[in-house]
Amino acid sequence: MATVAANPAAAAAAVAAAAAVTEDREPQHEELPGLDSQWRQIENGESGRERPLRAGESWFLVEKHWYKQWEAYVQGGDQDSSTFPGCINNATLFQDEINWRLKEGLVEGEDYVLLPAAAWHYLVSWYGLEHGQPPIERKVIELPNIQKVEVYPVELLLVRHNDLGKSHTVQFSHTDSIGLVLRTARERFLVEPQEDTRLWAKNSEGSLDRLYDTHITVLDAALETGQLIIMETRKKDGTWPSAQLHVMNNNMSEEDEDFKGQPGICGLTNLGNTCFMNSALQCLSNVPQLTEYFLNNCYLEELNFRNPLGMKGEIAEAYADLVKQAWSGHHRSIVPHVFKHDSQELLSFLLDGLHEDLNRVKKKEYVELCDAAGRPDQEVAQEAWQNHKRRNDSVIVDTFHGLFKSTLVCPDCGNVSVTFDPFCYLSVPLPISHKRVLEVFFIPMDPRRKPEQHRLVVPKKGKISDLCVALSKHTGISPERMMVADVFSHRFYKLYQLEEPLSSILDRDDIFVYEVSGRIEAIEGSREDIVVPVYLRERTPARDYNNSYYGLMLFGHPLLVSVPRDRFTWEGLYNVLMYRLSRYVTKPNSDDEDDGDEKDDEEDKDDVPGPSTGGSLRDPEPEQAGPSSGVTNRCPFLLDNCLGTSQWPPRRRRKQLFTLQTVNSNGTSDRTTSPEEVHAQPYIAIDWEPEMKKRYYDEVEAEGYVKHDCVGYVMKKAPVRLQECIELFTTVETLEKENPWYCPSCKQHQLATKKLDLWMLPEILIIHLKRFSYTKFSREKLDTLVEFPIRDLDFSEFVIQPQNESNPELYKYDLIAVSNHYGGMRDGHYTTFACNKDSGQWHYFDDNSVSPVNENQIESKAAYVLFYQRQDVARRLLSPAGSSGAPASPACSSPPSSEFMDVN
Repeated sequence: MATVAANPAAAAAAVAAAAAVTEDREPQHEELPGLDSQWRQIENGESGRERPLRAGESWFLVEKHWYKQWEAYVQGGDQDSSTFPGCINNATLFQDEINWRLKEGLVEGEDYVLLPAAAWHYLVSWYGLEHGQPPIERKVIELPNIQKVEVYPVELLLVRHNDLGKSHTVQFSHTDSIGLVLRTARERFLVEPQEDTRLWAKNSEGSLDRLYDTHITVLDAALETGQLIIMETRKKDGTWPSAQLHVMNNNMSEEDEDFKGQPGICGLTNLGNTCFMNSALQCLSNVPQLTEYFLNNCYLEELNFRNPLGMKGEIAEAYADLVKQAWSGHHRSIVPHVFKHDSQELLSFLLDGLHEDLNRVKKKEYVELCDAAGRPDQEVAQEAWQNHKRRNDSVIVDTFHGLFKSTLVCPDCGNVSVTFDPFCYLSVPLPISHKRVLEVFFIPMDPRRKPEQHRLVVPKKGKISDLCVALSKHTGISPERMMVADVFSHRFYKLYQLEEPLSSILDRDDIFVYEVSGRIEAIEGSREDIVVPVYLRERTPARDYNNSYYGLMLFGHPLLVSVPRDRFTWEGLYNVLMYRLSRYVTKPNSDDEDDGDEKDDEEDKDDVPGPSTGGSLRDPEPEQAGPSSGVTNRCPFLLDNCLGTSQWPPRRRRKQLFTLQTVNSNGTSDRTTSPEEVHAQPYIAIDWEPEMKKRYYDEVEAEGYVKHDCVGYVMKKAPVRLQECIELFTTVETLEKENPWYCPSCKQHQLATKKLDLWMLPEILIIHLKRFSYTKFSREKLDTLVEFPIRDLDFSEFVIQPQNESNPELYKYDLIAVSNHYGGMRDGHYTTFACNKDSGQWHYFDDNSVSPVNENQIESKAAYVLFYQRQDVARRLLSPAGSSGAPASPACSSPPSSEFMDVN
C-alpha cells in the first residue's frame, strides 16, 4: 500500500488527521481501564503485541523509552502514580519534524517496539499522540520463509515524461505490485481513464528500463529507495513519445501532423521484401473483435510474462502499438519495425505468438491425449476441447480456434482411431488438373526444316513415351523415331529413356526432341543406324591451350545425328555432319578449298595434334556412361573399331571447315579422368576455328526456329468453387510412406486411411488456399480462380456436430479480409483486401498505399488467404453493448451465440 513520505503537504495532512483523532479522544484518567486490563490488552490476547504476524496487516512503531515508561506505570499498580507516561511521543524516531522521515538504522527492541493495529489504537485512545506527529504505520510483508514488519518501505520518485522537474515521492511496500505504482502515478498526475500509460525505471547506470509486468512486486522488479520512476503517456496518434513508430515520411509536414482520417485506413511501409508481413498484419488488423480487444486495453490484464513458450509479452505489446497507431486515424502510413521477420509463415507465427503472450493459463498442466475408444463423439469432443482450454486459453483461442475430428483406419486389421484436435486455420487443397503443358523443340532429320516449337498437353503422371506420342500427333513422326533430351548450357544435361516419368521434367527445363533413325545403344550384328551425340565448340582466339578443354568454348544447340553403319568412319561422319548442318553451314567452293592449303606436313602436325593414347578406344567391354548423359549402354565405336583415333583429320589433305574429336558428356576432350569415362559412350565435338566459323557458320540461321500452331494453345483452367476445396479437404486419403501411422492394434506403422471432418468452427475462420504445389521433381503455383462468396458462406453441410437448427447463423460466414499473392514460386508480391469494421467500406492495401475498392474487385486468381467472420458474432458486435463503435461491415451482421465455442 502506497503511503506518503517526504512530501510536506501530504505529511502535514496526515499529521492534522492524527491530531484531530487525538483531540477527539483526549484521555481522561477516570476513563482509563484498570492497569491489569491495559497490560492484558496491549501485551497479551488477540490484540496484543505477542500475537503472530499476518501478511498484509498494519503494525505501528512506538518509541522504546515511552513504551518502557508505560510498562513501569501499569506494572506499578498505582493508577495515580507520577510515572504516568503522558502522550505517545515518537520524536526521537524521526529525522526532522517537517518531512517526518524515519532515522536510518533504527533497531527493534532498542529504538522502538512494534504494536498491532488494535493495541496501537487502544494506546492512542487512552493516552493520545503528541500533537503534530503522524502515526508510524507499517505493513507485514511475506518474504520467502519469513514474515516481517517492513519498517523501511521503498520510496520512489514519480515523474511524468514531459515534466521531469516535478516529482512526487511515494512510499511503497516491497510486496506492492508495479500495477499499484502505475495506478498511484496516474492518480498523482491526474491522467484521464482513457489514456494509455506505462512506466520506466532509471537504473544506476543512467539508462531506462521498461517495467513491463505490472503484476510483479516492487521487490521482484529490484526497485530501490530514491529510484526515479517515469510515467509515459501514449500520444493521440497511437505512438509513444519514447519510441514511436515512424510514419511513411520521417520529416512530417504540418499537413501530416494534423491529418485526421478514417481509423484503420492506414498503410504499412515495405521494409524490403516484407509485403507478406504487411498483408498478414492488415488482415488481422481488420478482425473486429481482436482489434477492439487491443483498442480497449483488454490485453493489459492478460499479458503473460512468464510463459516459456511466449515472448514475454513483447509480441502482444508490439501488435497493440501497431493497432493503436493504425486505428488512431492520425496516420496515412506507419512503419512496422517490430514485426520484421523473414518467415513466410508469419501469420501462423503471429497468431501463435499472440496466443502465448496472452495465455490466461499461467502454469500449463500435463494433459494426456485420449482416443475415443468407442465413446460417443459428443463426449470425446467436449473432453478434447476442455483439455485444450486447460493449457490454452486466450483471445486467440476464443476467436480463431476450432475443432477437427480425425479418423484413421488401419488397412490390415481395420482398427479405427478417432481423435479431436484443435485448429487455427484450414489449409484446403485446390482441385489439380491431371494434365500439364510442356513446351518442347522438335529437331527433324531433314536439314532443310527448321526446329519447331511445340506446346504439348501430357498427363502429369505420364512417361516420356507419352510426350513422344503427343508430339507424334503434331508432326506425323512415329514415337519410335524420337529421342528426348534436356539441353543445358550447350550440352546434353540428360538423355531420357522412354519409361522415365514426366515428373522428372521441370517447367523451366529446355526439352529437345530429336528425330532419329537408329539408337545410341548399339547391338552387335544389328544393321540399324547409330545415333551419335554431337557438340559444337569454338577454339578460343589468340590462345593456345594445346587443344585442352579450357581453349574450347561450347556454343549452339547439340545434335543427335543418325549415322549409317556403312558410313561410320571419320570421313563418312564428316560428310553426314556437313549434310545435317547444311541449312546454316556454307559448303566451301573449289577456290575456297585451294586457298591457303599449301602447307607442309610439319605445319599440319603442329596445327592438328596426333591421336592421344586415350583415344584408341579398343576395349569392347560395356561400361556405364557419365552421370549427366543418361546413356547406359556400350559404345558403338568400340564394336567395329571403325574410327581408330580420337580426332580427325590426322593431317590436312584438303581444306576442312572443322575438326572432329571424341569428348565426354560434358564436352571436354579429357576422357581419361576415370576408368568409367575411358569406356563410356564417346560424344563427338565439332571444333571450329574462329575465322572458319565466322566465314561459313550462319549463327542467325542456326538459332532460327518456327512455332507450330499448337504454341498458341492455352489450356483453359475452369474456375473452382471454394466449397469444392473444402470437400477435397474432408475427402478420405491414404497416408504417404514418409508419414505412416503406428497402429496400436497391429503394433506396427501402417499407411492408414485418414479423414478429417469439421466438428466445431471458430468465430473467425481463416482459409488458406494451397496454391503452392511441391513434389520431388517440381514446384509450381496454381493460378486457378477460386470463386468464394462475400456473404453467406454456408458450412452447415460440412459440420458433422449435431446442429442447432434454430440458429443457422452459427454456420454462416461473411468475408472480412483477403491476402493476395501475385507472381510465381521464386518471387511475388502480397497485398490485402479488407473491410473496415466501422465504415463497412472495402479497401485495397498495397504496402503503404491504400485505396477504396468495390466488392466485385475482390475475387481474383491471386486470392491466397481468406478471413471469414461468423454471422452471429457480427450481429453481437453490431449491438450497442458489443462494441465501442458501431461496425457497418457487411461481415458484421448477426446475433450472439454462447453455445458454439464454449462447449466446456
